[in-house]
Parts: sequence; structure tokens; C-alpha cells
Amino acid sequence: MSDFAPYINGVINDFEKENPDIKIKWVDVPFSEGEKRTLASVLSDNPPDLVNLNPDFSSTLAHKGALLEIEKSELEQFHPEILKSLEVNGKYYSIPWYATSSITIYNKDLISKSGIKLPQTYKDIEQNAKTVKNKTGAYITLPNITENDTMLKILNKYGCTVSNLKMNKCTEVFEMFKNMYSKNLIPKETVTVTLQEALEKYMSENIALIGAGANFLNMIKENAPATYSKTNVAPQIKGELGQNDFSLMNFVIPLKAKHKEQALKFALYLTNDKNQLDLAKLTNVIAVNSKTLQNKFYTSYENDDLMAKARVISASQLNHLKPVFRTQRGQKDINNIINTAVQNILLNKGKTEDILDKTAKNLSKIEK
Repeated sequence: MSDFAPYINGVINDFEKENPDIKIKWVDVPFSEGEKRTLASVLSDNPPDLVNLNPDFSSTLAHKGALLEIEKSELEQFHPEILKSLEVNGKYYSIPWYATSSITIYNKDLISKSGIKLPQTYKDIEQNAKTVKNKTGAYITLPNITENDTMLKILNKYGCTVSNLKMNKCTEVFEMFKNMYSKNLIPKETVTVTLQEALEKYMSENIALIGAGANFLNMIKENAPATYSKTNVAPQIKGELGQNDFSLMNFVIPLKAKHKEQALKFALYLTNDKNQLDLAKLTNVIAVNSKTLQNKFYTSYENDDLMAKARVISASQLNHLKPVFRTQRGQKDINNIINTAVQNILLNKGKTEDILDKTAKNLSKIEK
């Protein structure tokens, strides 16, 4: 958050004026070191009082019994579906700060030249991939399905979880991507690509659409203005159930923290409707405060303001999150097992059913 030091320091100053008996010391930790340093400090006898983390790691710490439980009554200012996603065995151990929900960023010229309707589902992508390739020479998309929990979030859109992976519906989802990959309708890099690399392909107009956060529009505008002039946005690609996926950052209070009450007070101050709106206007994140989300900043836009349109679409998607993708104990290991399965299936290293059978067995060991 060092880029937003004026904002953070401003919030701290305001809070300290209202609470003269409390002093805030903010330490900005490099993202790459965050989990290691947090784990070491949280398990020590002198942890920070408040830590900004992602839900995956927060869930891990909650399962280890290292976090303070927060009463639901303290969290009434937050969007109910966002809040529901943070439940761990019916309890709350974190305070949401901000969210992102990917949208579809697409090249209007390539879609128009293809003569297709803009895809709304993954099945639409599969059905139109050949037409886009034949008529434009570009791929319809470059899905980063082996990065982090991307594939799990796609599976969730079909009602597939780590516990029912062998259902026919789940097999069909994997087969859908295998079919496109085997016919060269999505790039070979699909088995290893990151979202950043996919974005570069979009900016060079080698793919027609990409699923990414609204913040990526700024990168396109700065690095590929010609492509940006052809760009429009739409709701994210959906699965069978019609819900949206999202990412979240939150705050946690270590169980061994010395100033738990003050930490909670400051976290709720950071996430009140005013401070949420101020942060949102500096960034492209989505507020998680219910009152902030009702502000016109999130409900209306001018037709020629692409950034605002993306923001409004992204925020509206928070109203359709169920069933929510939930992080679990051992989430990183789960991600790795699923991503290995995706790679093996796309590279045709065996029958999909056999690979998923082996995958389910490996996942069951983690669940225990």
C-alpha cells in the first residue's frame, strides 16, 4: 500500500484525532514477504495488532487457532454476501477491506469481424472459438486456468467442488477446455500462462477477450492505446449456475495481539463508508461497505467513460456470488493438485476420468 501513503496516513491522522489515547504504527510489508513474516509474527508473543491479508492465508491462520473471533454484530456495515464468504465454520475471524470482481474486457473490432455475439458463458466461448480463429486469426481468449485458484473458481460456477470432482458435470468442464486446447482454439501457453501474460496477448490483439479486474484497463490504456480505443467491457464470463467470482483483501487480529479492542475499532474505521469511498476513488477496487456501494460512484456512469462502466459492472456483480467459492485448509496444496490435473488433461496424459479419479484421491488426503 506504499503508493497510497497519503491516503493511509490521512486516515491514521483522522483516527488518532478522534481517539487521542490510541496511536497507530503502520508497517508496509512487501507482498512477496507478507505470508512468511506474518506467520512468524502471529505465532510469536508480540504480533501486530492488525494485519491486512488475503482470505486464503487468513483462513489458514483461523484453522490454526491463531486469530481472534469477531462477533457478527460488529460487522453489520458490510455487504452481506461478501461477509458470508468469510465464514469459517459459522464464525468470523476477519474484517473485509476491499474486493475485486473480474469483468470481460474485449476487443470490439475482433468480435465484430468474427460476426458473433459477445460470449456470456464458457460454453459460448467453446462454441465460438473456431469462428473467431478462422475469421480473425486471433484466439478467442487465453485462459490462465493453471494460475492460483482460477480453475477452482470456474468449477464452482458449475457446482463442482474438491469433494465432488468426479461428477459428470465436472468432467465436462475439464473436457471443454481440453477440446479447445487439442484443436488449437486456445493458445498452447494456456497450460502455464499467468493473467499478466494473457493481458500482453490481449494488448497485441492476439486474443479477442480476457477476464480481468477493472484495474487492468489502465494498463491497456497506458501500454497499448490503439487496443484501448477498440476495447469495451461486459460482465464476467459465467458458468451453469450464473454466479460471479471475486477476490478479497481483509484484516485479521491475531489472538495474541495486545490491543485487540483498539485494533477492531481502527479496522472498522478504515472500512467505514467515507474511507471506503475515498480509497475506491484512488484505485479500481470495489468497496465492501454496503452504504458505499449505494453511492452513485458505483451505480451510474457516462457512456464514454469506460473505467466507470467497468467499475459499475464489477460492483453490481457482488449481488450474485452464491454459491461462493470458499477457501479451505491446505488451499495452496489444493490449488497445486487441481492445476496439475488441468495440465495433465490438456496435454492428454491420460483419460480425463482417470486423471480426476487420481486427483480426487490426492485431494481427500488433504481434506483429512
